[in-house]
Amino acid sequence: MTPQTSSHSRPALKWPPLYAPPAAQEQRVELLPFTVEQVANARDLRAAVRVRQAAYARHLPELAARLGEPEAADEAPGTVVLLARSKLDGEPLGSLRMQTNAEDQLPLEASVELPLRLRCLRLAEVTRLGVTHQAVGRLVSVALFKTAFFLARALDVQSVVVAARSGLDRYYQRLLFGEVFPGQEPVPMRHAAMVPHRIYEFDIERGEQLWKAAAHPLLQFMVETQHPDLDISEPQSDRQQSWPAGHLVAQFVRSARAPGGPGQSRPPSGR
Repeated sequence: MTPQTSSHSRPALKWPPLYAPPAAQEQRVELLPFTVEQVANARDLRAAVRVRQAAYARHLPELAARLGEPEAADEAPGTVVLLARSKLDGEPLGSLRMQTNAEDQLPLEASVELPLRLRCLRLAEVTRLGVTHQAVGRLVSVALFKTAFFLARALDVQSVVVAARSGLDRYYQRLLFGEVFPGQEPVPMRHAAMVPHRIYEFDIERGEQLWKAAAHPLLQFMVETQHPDLDISEPQSDRQQSWPAGHLVAQFVRSARAPGGPGQSRPPSGR
């Protein structure tokens, strides 16, 4: 594992053609007590920040004290912030941020140099995962990851990487993420108050195959059930996405739904 001391070159990335999902299959449809969508405006982002800070306060209070305002990364090119909201009262229940390497290096690359086999891929990093302490929190975290998984697949991202502190690392291990530097010590992360983290990766192209081979208990939820409340379409807002994902995702959702994938775009909710 090599600590990052200088920027490294990366081949220019070109976003590939639209992901072509396989033919729709007979599947169960399940409604959730919450929705997951991309943040569409400043109010949505504030809601995501609120639930993010509350979640971090339970485990990393020193870092949480610095997360009371939106971060520059929340609106950086190549970034999407997902927000889960309760259908009952609109309260934010969870959030995560996903950033691609289409325009810049990933946040964790400020602290560690990834292996060449990963640096040459279309990558996305999941950061700032935070969910409510309520009983629904575990379901929300899995739903956020499912939404991020299908969003990454729609964009033809090849692998998702995460930096996970002790405790949270077990969550990613259960989802069958693999350790990038097995047997080595955790690395202090600059974007996480220098708390030591382990680096994990998940092969998007083989993800469904991995879950099936392992008879994973979340297989049905992740790929065999339609969840119309999980929406990966471009948000309706005055601030259009400045990265190539915006129109790509919108076209993907309009064209078809992948088996088990999130639902199609819904009319604006007026929030």
